[in-house]
Amino acid sequence: MNTMAMTDIEIFTTALRGSFISALRWEHLDKFWEALHGCCHHGWYIYAVGEEAPTIKATDQELKTFINEIDKLLRQEHDEDYCGIVYADNLENPSIIKIYDPNNLGVSCGFSNNPPLPGWILSTMPPVTLESIKPPANRQRWWQKLFHTA
Repeated sequence: MNTMAMTDIEIFTTALRGSFISALRWEHLDKFWEALHGCCHHGWYIYAVGEEAPTIKATDQELKTFINEIDKLLRQEHDEDYCGIVYADNLENPSIIKIYDPNNLGVSCGFSNNPPLPGWILSTMPPVTLESIKPPANRQRWWQKLFHTA
């Protein structure tokens, strides 16, 4: 039996293709963010798909800032009475979270042979840079303002 260890790339991509549960309603998302604040001890990578994958974990303050700002963005731009665009491998104790951009949903919640990539990924494991269409300029500016990158 071959017992070769999986690489970080394989671990991340396998997790990204795994099973996810949606925070379907806005009140579910509120509870999810609260639970996530309790998971800060894991340490999280915050990855804006289309940018280079981060190589260091975010600080607790960076995570809190990201959650507050992404929540505002989702509520402003996803003008629906439901959320349904935040997915986690486990809503109580997540290790990977996919957040879809309200302006690039495609078929994020159904089946597709070519589903869109999420706009952002939170992960306790090191992410890998995913091939993506460059995010629109307004998303790049939002990200750069949030983390003071240029």
